[in-house]
Amino acid sequence: MSVNGEHLVPRPTIRDVAERAGVSKSLVSLVLRGSPKVSPDRRAAVDRAIAELGYRPNAAARTLREGRSRAIGVLLNDVRHPWYIDLLDGLISVLEANGRHVVLSGGGRLDRRMDDSVLRGFLELEVDGFILAGTQANSPVIAEIASVVPTITVGWRDIDLPRVDAVANDDLLGATLATRHLIELGHRKIAHISGRVSGTSNVVGKLRQQGYEDTMRASGLGEYIRVEPGDFTEDAGYRATVRLLSSDQPPTAIFAVDDMTCLGAQSAASEMNIDVPGRLSLVGYDNSYLARLRSIWITSVDSAGLDAGRLAARTLLARVADPGRAAELHLLTPTLQVRGSTAPPPG
Repeated sequence: MSVNGEHLVPRPTIRDVAERAGVSKSLVSLVLRGSPKVSPDRRAAVDRAIAELGYRPNAAARTLREGRSRAIGVLLNDVRHPWYIDLLDGLISVLEANGRHVVLSGGGRLDRRMDDSVLRGFLELEVDGFILAGTQANSPVIAEIASVVPTITVGWRDIDLPRVDAVANDDLLGATLATRHLIELGHRKIAHISGRVSGTSNVVGKLRQQGYEDTMRASGLGEYIRVEPGDFTEDAGYRATVRLLSSDQPPTAIFAVDDMTCLGAQSAASEMNIDVPGRLSLVGYDNSYLARLRSIWITSVDSAGLDAGRLAARTLLARVADPGRAAELHLLTPTLQVRGSTAPPPG
């Protein structure tokens, strides 16, 4: 056969391997599956034939033969968000060590139609499991798929299905740690830029705002509560901070719903010639690699993204092994990483 005038060598088959090794096709299959029933001599003969021919097992055929693909579908809410970098590091390290490979896709950010399309695409690939990472648009397709494919969520707690596990950070505690830190430094006028996107259900944003408000009230600072809307983006953080700092009673500290929002707040303060942390303290959330950069160095709540990825992978593998068990919620305990963006208020 030729394409564009070039002769293409046919891809070697399992039959070719068997003929080269002088064994049956069924024995080659046993070798490929790692069966202990094959003698060392015959295994060596098959291995030599595979190397000489450059044979590669057909993944689709193996899926049909074994009834599983060993693929795990991962749908990210927003591939641009830095939290997913640590998450994927932990996720992939555990799954690959278990002999799985990851099929990764970035869904439309809170776009139900796009996410539905991606989810159905995963189903056509016959993946062995799904991981939905970050806040997703609620969809009946998720319930449909979770009924036939082991599914878990990580960093998303807005789902209530009988056999879908959730791995998340204790967002209420994390927000409490951030707000308490600012109060202990002496701040009273502490604002919060939220992540409660209009028209969506978002437990993460809700819990972080609740932690801020509860801590302010518990410290007798209820009158200073001020929440500006955001959507987990740098631009929203920038705009919210401009509004806050341009008001008659600007805050001396801001707790942002995540690090991207906090970076936007830092940019706004810089443009308005407001020193951080001299005149304005900032706290983010997630302890992403951006917050850890020496040139940025933001105080941030560590939501343990790497550990969340590892735990999510182990949780999914357990779900694959036992699809019928009841759903569980796994909460990771956050810590506060204090850096150069927080200090006592001026004066």
